[in-house]
This record gives sequence, C-alpha cells and structure tokens, in this order.
Amino acid sequence: MSDKVDQRLDCKGIACPMPVVKTKKAMDQLNPGEVLQVEATDRGSLADLKAWSERSGHQYLGSKEEGDVLHHFIRKSSEGEEKEEQRFPHVVELKELEKRYSDPDLTVLDVREPMEYAFGHIPGAKLIPLGELDERLSELNTDKEIWVICRSGSRSDLASQKLHEKGFQVKNVVPGMKDWQGPTEKEEDE
Repeated sequence: MSDKVDQRLDCKGIACPMPVVKTKKAMDQLNPGEVLQVEATDRGSLADLKAWSERSGHQYLGSKEEGDVLHHFIRKSSEGEEKEEQRFPHVVELKELEKRYSDPDLTVLDVREPMEYAFGHIPGAKLIPLGELDERLSELNTDKEIWVICRSGSRSDLASQKLHEKGFQVKNVVPGMKDWQGPTEKEEDE
C-alpha cells in the first residue's frame, strides 16, 4: 500500500462517534481524489469508518495496524460519486427500550465491540459487533422485531440500515448505551 496521503488525522484515544465526526470534517477540506489517513485506537473504528465511507460515497481503501494504532485510508469521492449521508428513519428512544428490553418478542441487538459489551450491557442483549454483522445475519430471527443499540447511536444507525435492507423489522435506539439508565450486566472474569 502506498504511503502517499494528502492529510493525516489523529483520532487516537477517542471513541465512537468522534472518529467518524472528525473524519467527516477532515474529508470536507480535501479535494476529490485526495487520500486521508485516519489514525485511531478505537477498535470499533474498523467497522465505523468503513461503513461511513460506503454510506457517504467515499472509497475506503483499507487499513493497517501498527501496535495499538489502526491506520485507515479513505479516498475522497469525485463530484457525482459522493452521496447524501442517509440516517435510518425508524428510531426508538431509550425510555421505550427501558420498558420493553425483556419482552420475549423483541431482540435487543448490541453492535458495540466485545470489550464495550463486557463492561456493561442490557440484560439479554445479543452481541454482534457491527464489523461481524454481515457474516452473522443467520443468528437473528426474522420474525422478531430487532432494536439495535451501540454507544451513541451511530453504529446502530448503520446496522439498522443494513438489517432493514435484508428484510428485518428494525429500529435504531437513540442515543445509545452512554445514556442508558436501566439495568446492566457485566461479563464476569473467568
């Protein structure tokens, strides 16, 4: 992979949704065809930045890992390639999830990374990280409504769009686990 990049962006030490927010602002400053290198330590950025790039029409060229740092390479689209960023229209607020999270007819799907999930998740929530969603669709029941949650509502928005396209009944939970006031479970050390 060529090391020729037009701009570098330091997103080390920050978590979702900030790497995507900062990347979006940086991309606005680039000319079409130029490449942005994003340096991040958040493991979730692998799925987040790739999905955001696809959703906005920019080309995710790939990533490489050096120690704890992920280096993402994104090419700014040319005019006509760029798309208006879509938000999933079917949302539900945390208050509603607090009332229904234990409903047997509802699947609560957590799309955060395993470590985020381990430190606190909604009781009974199914973990499928956003980056694994395409490969693990068969684990979801098409007969049940799925409410998708992440830390801030950004990854869950992307996951909701993917699931909706595959025919699932889905809602994005906003704003996400960072504001969850209901009960939580933690993974115990073995």
